[in-house]
Amino acid sequence: MFSLEEIGEDWTLFLDRDGVLNHEKKEDYIRNASEFHFYEQVPEAVALLNRYFKRIIIATNQKGIGKALMTVNDLNAIHQYMLQEIEKAGGEISKIYFCPDLADNSPNRKPQPGMAFQAKADFPDIDFNKCIMVGNRMSDMKFGRNAGMHTVFLSTTHPETPFPDSMIDARFNSLFEFAQACANAKK
Repeated sequence: MFSLEEIGEDWTLFLDRDGVLNHEKKEDYIRNASEFHFYEQVPEAVALLNRYFKRIIIATNQKGIGKALMTVNDLNAIHQYMLQEIEKAGGEISKIYFCPDLADNSPNRKPQPGMAFQAKADFPDIDFNKCIMVGNRMSDMKFGRNAGMHTVFLSTTHPETPFPDSMIDARFNSLFEFAQACANAKK
């Protein structure tokens, strides 16, 4: 277990996308920017979190590409819109990693830690002991644990998930609530 007071300028924050930054589509995929809808105050939450973390990275499974329901260009357009809105609020995302693979055992598909290792290759100073994975599913928590990170569960889409749980270090209702807790811990 860790406390938010431990977070320092050399920490990295990993975020899942759907269900953390934006509303999920039930049993479907966000296929274009018009379907991407932020949760309330998410761009502001990212801007606030930028104050406490060296970098913020998104790691997202995107089976919709593997199923040919959308293209990488569609995904890039969604992410361009998302990044513009976050930047308008004063926030910044360092990099986005996505896994289009269909196989659940793909090394890059969460809960496997491949996307974390991709990030470490791009940012060699990442120390997984100084990383937090924020997600809304147990696969996100397992991804974090598989890479050696701390985990924060958001109860946005699965409030019935039991807590406490050995995979979950902390639980919040929203990304903004987590950002406020980080700010309060740093006062």
